[in-house]
Amino acid sequence: MFDVVGVGTNSVDEVLQLPAETTMVAAAGKARITERHFLCGGQTATLTAACAALGLTSRYVGAFGCDGHGQLIRQTLLARGVDVAGTIACDAPNRSAVILVDPGGRRTVLWHRSERLKLLPPDIEPHVLEGRILHVDDDDPELAFWAARTACAAGMRVTSDLEHVSDTVEQLFSTVTYPIVEQHFPSRLIGETDPERALRKLRRLNPGVLCMTLGELGAVALDGDRFHVAPAFVVPVVDNTGAGDVFRAGFIYGVLQNWRVPEILRFANACAAVSCTRLGAIPSVPTILDVQDLLAR
Repeated sequence: MFDVVGVGTNSVDEVLQLPAETTMVAAAGKARITERHFLCGGQTATLTAACAALGLTSRYVGAFGCDGHGQLIRQTLLARGVDVAGTIACDAPNRSAVILVDPGGRRTVLWHRSERLKLLPPDIEPHVLEGRILHVDDDDPELAFWAARTACAAGMRVTSDLEHVSDTVEQLFSTVTYPIVEQHFPSRLIGETDPERALRKLRRLNPGVLCMTLGELGAVALDGDRFHVAPAFVVPVVDNTGAGDVFRAGFIYGVLQNWRVPEILRFANACAAVSCTRLGAIPSVPTILDVQDLLAR
């Protein structure tokens, strides 16, 4: 049984480092990039790699393309100790993205995914989901909802990476044990921008610990009626791609250690902070020693 099983997306990213802020480059109409790299990532693939780097046993369940990028991400996950026995090879190019990174580490993501990479519940054998915690993203909402329900029925805890508003997103939010959303999600779903008011309004959907990432401001969580605020660590930011995925890996690590919510948030913020000091998504994931070093300092 794995500590973590992640169901969701992977990607091979063309990372372009820009000489100035994205808006300035767009206004100029033309610019020479500083550096160009092809790096592996994707929400759930990055999370499973980060969990493995923290010392957890992890499995990735998702779709790989049949091209060179599909082979690259598969081999990258295997090299990082992630089990890929639950993956499916599709007759399509792998999901890819162009990521523009400005000198301040802020990124703009332009992504593409073939419809042939979409997975449905019948594509996945339920036994490949077995583990202590299941994590889902919402790239394929129907698959995520089925996986979350299947895991809960088996007594597993479920975490999430929710970004998109869909017909099933409220059902998915209600099903997972620890709904973790990014900062703009509540405004799109319920029209609320204040983090505390947003989580308190979302309480009607889920009685558990609700968590929201806030980028450079850190993270917040609602545990029962208690609202927790965890500021981000101040680090030199190279690239914030994948920081949210690494945060969720840190959150899962803390849950498996049976830590209290403030401890979980602090550790997860430290994981995300270390990843921001490095380029790319999967290449940026920290080891447990990296995180402990930052916490000690």
